[in-house]
Amino acid sequence: MTAVRPETPAQSASGTSFPTGFVWGAATASYQVEGAAAEDGRTPSIWDTFSHTPGKVRNGDTGDTAADHYHRYRDDVALMKDLGLKAYRFSVSWSRVQPTGRGPAVQRGLDFYRRLVDELLEAGITPVATLYHWDLPQELEDAGGWPQRDTAGRFAEYADITARALGDRVGVWTTLNEPWCSAFLGYGSGVHAPGRTDPAATLRAAHHLNLAHGKAVGVLRDALPPSAQVSLTLNLHQVRPLTDAPEDVEAARRIDAVGNRVFTGPVLDGAYPEDLIADTSHLVDWGELVKDGDLAEISRPIDVLGVNYYSPTVVSQPAAGAGTTSNDGHGASDHSPWTGSDDVAFHLANDDLTAMNWAIDANGLHALLTGLAKSHPDLPLMVTENGAAFDDYVSPEGRVNDPQRIAYLRSHLDAVRRAVADGADVRGYFLWSLLDNFEWSYGYSKRFGAVYVDYATQRRIPKDSAHWYADVIRHNALPADGQTG
Repeated sequence: MTAVRPETPAQSASGTSFPTGFVWGAATASYQVEGAAAEDGRTPSIWDTFSHTPGKVRNGDTGDTAADHYHRYRDDVALMKDLGLKAYRFSVSWSRVQPTGRGPAVQRGLDFYRRLVDELLEAGITPVATLYHWDLPQELEDAGGWPQRDTAGRFAEYADITARALGDRVGVWTTLNEPWCSAFLGYGSGVHAPGRTDPAATLRAAHHLNLAHGKAVGVLRDALPPSAQVSLTLNLHQVRPLTDAPEDVEAARRIDAVGNRVFTGPVLDGAYPEDLIADTSHLVDWGELVKDGDLAEISRPIDVLGVNYYSPTVVSQPAAGAGTTSNDGHGASDHSPWTGSDDVAFHLANDDLTAMNWAIDANGLHALLTGLAKSHPDLPLMVTENGAAFDDYVSPEGRVNDPQRIAYLRSHLDAVRRAVADGADVRGYFLWSLLDNFEWSYGYSKRFGAVYVDYATQRRIPKDSAHWYADVIRHNALPADGQTG
């Protein structure tokens, strides 16, 4: 079994090089790429329901077919091998494995992941399995979803089923991907499935996602070999006050609490931050919500923390009478995802923007990684998502030239390299994403992939950035300035 975490700490990076044993990968998510939405026993998830609800997703797009990875995974693994990827981070569709979210597994669903993992191993690529990337079985949402405590128990059962089916061939597991999005975009602003807008439900969902993570760590430790690695992936917000004014610093504190420390506090430090509780106590009774034993379960040790980063979060107190701004990078909604901190204004860090209108600032990634290294020096880190969407197109010559993405990747990979040189124990990097795919509420209008997907034909075309990334992997180093690989 190839390990993502080396047996001993990797050698430090120097110059343009990365540490010996640094893991190079790419990532996808089940609903975004698989398609085959109703095949082999799979039932609707909350994203099937949400995307089929008029007005929820741009152009009425759905993930019914997506990038058809379910049928084309062999070709996609061959692409990964051609690019030299060392690891592939994929997510398992809960409703493909356990359609109602409870009870026995559907073996046909598990068989797909068995075939995918076998293909990866045959190609010399380490499989990295994520158990949850936002696609809760619809039946569990109908029963109350993540705001209900029982959902955490259901998740632990699903984790046990999946680990016992794949644990003989998958040695690296992530419990949850970006639980902030699941809770705060799904139940707060409503721009993600299931589309609810209930501040109290948002906080209850956040706690039960934390509890689900802790319970899953326990069952994974029991079901997997001792050599297996267990992780959690968070989209930590690199929060900055717009100015040094006390009111802007206070705005940053509030957003850091509800955007970051609502997860890092209980998971890494065994407690919810007192200021978060004070900020939100008018919405939930934390003493009732957090039961005896919850924090001990949530804070079970993990082997690595996954960090997803795209753009910094710059905040201020709104000007008098101006209200709040909606430019928080998480989609337009009449409801704020920042539960308990609605009275905060958001700003772009600069005017160098991706197609998502996200500011490009690699220093934010460096600050996140070095900050985590300082606060939790014994915790290995992995960049589990980083990338950018641009308006890609195929030239008459059949080429996808994406110099903006290459520049984005170069600056962010250099930020990772600098973080390692500054003492951060970063073990690898996963590009988001391997393929163009269903980009949630944006549908197919945004392209993050290193590989272009022509959705009408499902033809795959590696972009120039894919070839550039392959060169980085091959040399375990950034090309010299001016070279494109």
